Amino acid sequence: MISSLSPQSQMFLADVAGAQQRIAVANRQLSSGLKVQVASDEPDVVGTLLQLRANLQKNSQLTSNLGLAKTDADVAEASLSSATQLMDTALSLAAQGATATTNASGRQAIAGQVQGILEQMVGYSNTQSGGRYVFSGDADTSPAYQLDLSQANGVDQLNTAAATRHVENPAGGSFPVSQTAQQIFDDRNPDGSLASDNVFAAVNGLRVALLNNDTNGITAATTSLKTASDHLNLSLAYYGTVQNRIQDATTWAGNYDVQLQTQIGQLQDADVAAASLELSQGTTQLQAAFASEARLPRYTLFDFLSSANG
Repeated sequence: MISSLSPQSQMFLADVAGAQQRIAVANRQLSSGLKVQVASDEPDVVGTLLQLRANLQKNSQLTSNLGLAKTDADVAEASLSSATQLMDTALSLAAQGATATTNASGRQAIAGQVQGILEQMVGYSNTQSGGRYVFSGDADTSPAYQLDLSQANGVDQLNTAAATRHVENPAGGSFPVSQTAQQIFDDRNPDGSLASDNVFAAVNGLRVALLNNDTNGITAATTSLKTASDHLNLSLAYYGTVQNRIQDATTWAGNYDVQLQTQIGQLQDADVAAASLELSQGTTQLQAAFASEARLPRYTLFDFLSSANG
């Protein structure tokens, strides 16, 4: 179709449309603070923005997972720290029971205190965090042990679930964050028999020796307590390492979060100064176009007829 507009009028309309579009874009950026709100704003960067946002969301989830793991590790570490102090108390009671000045009645009284220590150890094996048993492995909705003085180690094992939980490191890979109560308090030999560093067995062995007024048994129990205490300290050190790894991963995630936010901002956020300048220039262009159009002479058919008759 042939336009009835003159080239001059077409240029005027094009200038007006261009200026209005620039003004609209600038106003939208200034009001929202964003230069990319829909895909059509910056088609070339949309794919990159979507990937950055996906990375940010994943990093946020991993940070949340690390937070939960840290809470569990902190609770576990505090519990094991108390358990190692309790072993020191057991060793002190063993030394008291081994002295020649302590009689059978005195040893029975000490045995009652040692039983209290065993009960506390069972309590530590069933430590909870957020309603979950932190030493129950993958079966963390139920306790791992209960007291049973008829057993050689003084307890019943309630579940045998392994601890397979790993936490993902935002920097890459993953690492384990827990041990089971059996690994910590009830170490066993490959054939299932009680290991020499079994914490429950060492404490219960002292209790039985004291009840039996068996000085040789008390001496043997003292050796077992020292071995078990060393084992317990290894588990305490394990959780200290877990805490450090979680802290390192959390720090890395925090730095990565800032990096992603910065990259997203560089692609998405409006340049306020540039948008303000664009708004000013667009407004000026629009005003100039209207002013220029207003100055053009206006002729009608009657003007031409009058000129021809004159």
